[in-house]
Amino acid sequence: MITVKAFRGLRPKEEKASKIASPPYDVLSSEEAREMARENPISFLHVNKPEIDLPEDTDPYSDIVYETGRKNLQKFIDEGHLVQDQKESIYIYRQTWKGHVQTGYFVLSSVEDYDEGRVKKHEFTRPQKEADRTKLIDVMNAQVGPVFLLYKDEPALNNLLEEAARAEPSVDFISPDEVRHQLWVIDDADMTGRIVSGFEKLEATYVADGHHRSASASNVRKIRKEKNPNHTGDEPYNFFLSVIFPKSHLKILPYNRVLTDLNDLSKDQFLDKVKEKFDLQKAEGAFEVADEHEFGMYLDGDWYMLTPRTGSYNAGDPIEGLDVNILMKNLLEPVLDIGNPRIDPRIDFVGGIRGNKELKRLVDSGKFAVAFALYPTSVENLISVADAGEVMPPKSTWFEPKLRSGMVSHLL
Repeated sequence: MITVKAFRGLRPKEEKASKIASPPYDVLSSEEAREMARENPISFLHVNKPEIDLPEDTDPYSDIVYETGRKNLQKFIDEGHLVQDQKESIYIYRQTWKGHVQTGYFVLSSVEDYDEGRVKKHEFTRPQKEADRTKLIDVMNAQVGPVFLLYKDEPALNNLLEEAARAEPSVDFISPDEVRHQLWVIDDADMTGRIVSGFEKLEATYVADGHHRSASASNVRKIRKEKNPNHTGDEPYNFFLSVIFPKSHLKILPYNRVLTDLNDLSKDQFLDKVKEKFDLQKAEGAFEVADEHEFGMYLDGDWYMLTPRTGSYNAGDPIEGLDVNILMKNLLEPVLDIGNPRIDPRIDFVGGIRGNKELKRLVDSGKFAVAFALYPTSVENLISVADAGEVMPPKSTWFEPKLRSGMVSHLL
């Protein structure tokens, strides 16, 4: 059984939503965020990346950063830019991008469900990033970035989404990245009750994006529970801000790889090593990956198509059969000597939204020696891995469009 709750969301005045809502904190560097918010004093980046309002040499994990975020959030409230709804509500959030439409439930999810494995994960978290979001939530006394969850399609819940979104939205704008954002406020007790009951019939939800935010919400609950001798389990810190989408609504883009060097191999030596595990064919002109277990490689001005040879991986294993793992175990690790891709400075990752032209540009610039284009990991792969209690290799999924921060926040 999955527990979700309606809540009194903190959100922008409707006429200010387009200026306040911002990209999530983890898709921009501090420099990019500082530039984006430079001419916009009410950008939510001042709240969820507060280091942008401090000197550029400020340690992003210092106490002054979190305190600045708390003050900025309070300022937005005091000046009337953000207002808390009077009624407990469930919000319907729709995004439309390049013909793709995804609609989800903006709700509070249960930290207990997360701790007991009913909110299933597919990635490890990094301790520093987890500690960062934990402190931000605790100091701000608010959750300001939603966790992106999904559920296996359930007709009753899917139908309720469509029913709720028939009315005129309260918020409707197109962000600079050409994504249309719409928000409906559902404060009718009968409708919110039907939605809550619909989730109770589910066995699990799945983290699509936001592993650090969900883990941090769990950490904050532990901290506050220990300090509260009258803990009941109903306090706001027992829940975390989330948007939950049906599986069929979601779109995953590839997460591509670029390498700085060929591990002291000549071009010919490298290609010979690649051929040990892959069938290799030079492509004519630009190349686009068309199917699973197919890879594009850009090297020295040419595109190649790589197909892993039969027997080079275990297709029946939910982890070993992933393209990101096939590339890692058959090429990046044994040939290019990439150990831990989370920390190895010789590898970088490029979201598929940037396309293969970006891979070509990076290699042609001389900054990188070789690039690999992958086929997107499927939502089915993600669910299979999570159901098996396993974790995917780093940077396996890139969901697009991203959830805008500041659309709705949760005060603790």
